[in-house]
Amino acid sequence: MIKIILWDIDGTLLDFNIAERTAMRECFSLFQLGECTDAMLAVYSAINAEYWRRLELGEVSKAQVMTGRFRDFFQAEQIPFDDVESFNQNYQIQLGNTICFMDDAFSLIQELQPYVKQYAVTNGALAAQKRKLQKSGLDKLLDGAFISDEIGAEKPSQAFFNHVLHTIDHPNRREILIVGDSLSSDMKGGSLAGIQCCWYNPHNKNNESEISVDYTIQNLNQIKTMITDQGQSL
Repeated sequence: MIKIILWDIDGTLLDFNIAERTAMRECFSLFQLGECTDAMLAVYSAINAEYWRRLELGEVSKAQVMTGRFRDFFQAEQIPFDDVESFNQNYQIQLGNTICFMDDAFSLIQELQPYVKQYAVTNGALAAQKRKLQKSGLDKLLDGAFISDEIGAEKPSQAFFNHVLHTIDHPNRREILIVGDSLSSDMKGGSLAGIQCCWYNPHNKNNESEISVDYTIQNLNQIKTMITDQGQSL
């Protein structure tokens, strides 16, 4: 029986792709860098994803992710701009300003409130995530939020999940469910921590990894069926 849900934020509760595109274009305008085209956004997105993959593997630090991705991007696009620290600071602000819920997630969390405790678990940068939680209203709706920058460890590390589970202090880990879009971060970390794992897979991708999950859903509202199938009433 599910009694606690750990929600990933970016790409799960909130549409990160929309926020990323908006933030990049706002920053291009702010720093007078011209047009940020769709092709440029695709290049940046690929570079960014690779940096976060390396972070999960422990190959780079969070600080290296924050600036290295932009340095590599500007070099790849041959844009003569090197103030990547200022760009990243403004990028974090813009990320936090753009709120777009996936699958009407706000209403879903409201509906689940009487039945389960709910927390956010995120690797996102502290400034952006705090802003997102506040502007979206999730800070008041959820029972709490665990941000990697505050914990000092990233998903999928044991240190991150140990901190979360110690703080929640729920004796039966199999009554805890993590919901996220990342196999390598959310699902791997949850699996290693011994909690139930629900892969949010709206684009119906194939799981070509060795990471096993308990559930796969294409819409967040399928969580309600999972809960009722286990004998809980909504």
